[in-house]
Amino acid sequence: MPIDESLAFVPLHIAVLTVSDTRDAATDRSGDTLVARLEGAGHRLAARGIIRDEVPALVAQLNGWIDDPSIDVIITTGGTGVTGRDVTPEALDQVIEKPIPGFGELFRWLSFQTIGTSTIQSRACAGLARGTYIFCLPGSTGAVKDGWDGILATQLDARHRPCNFVELIPRLRER
Repeated sequence: MPIDESLAFVPLHIAVLTVSDTRDAATDRSGDTLVARLEGAGHRLAARGIIRDEVPALVAQLNGWIDDPSIDVIITTGGTGVTGRDVTPEALDQVIEKPIPGFGELFRWLSFQTIGTSTIQSRACAGLARGTYIFCLPGSTGAVKDGWDGILATQLDARHRPCNFVELIPRLRER
């Protein structure tokens, strides 16, 4: 999947949200991994937070960032499993206007190559809400690496061909 070096890189403003009942700033390795990768690619960290697995709080945080014009993309890590406390997809369903089902499908295909059939436990998902992309990754550092390295690094790069999410940003609010 080629990067057209003749085109300019467009840095995006990306917010990172860790969804966890147990992590804090000192133990958020998946959030740290994601921030290192996005900044290493040339993007800007717009905001970062850690929130418990609670739908109302998660919906409120997502809505706040969606309505912030300085944030282009939100990436969450955690809360995508199948346990009772894993509620990230349910919260996403309450805020998105358009799902991006191929993201979860591709994530699980890539993850299968790393962890085999255990990938079936992931409910990684994505969607679009009021002009903001939201990508929800599982909470392990391996999942963050799979999601960023295998999908987001290129799809969030305006130089990626034949197409990418960045080139669509000016048209996301069309009606």
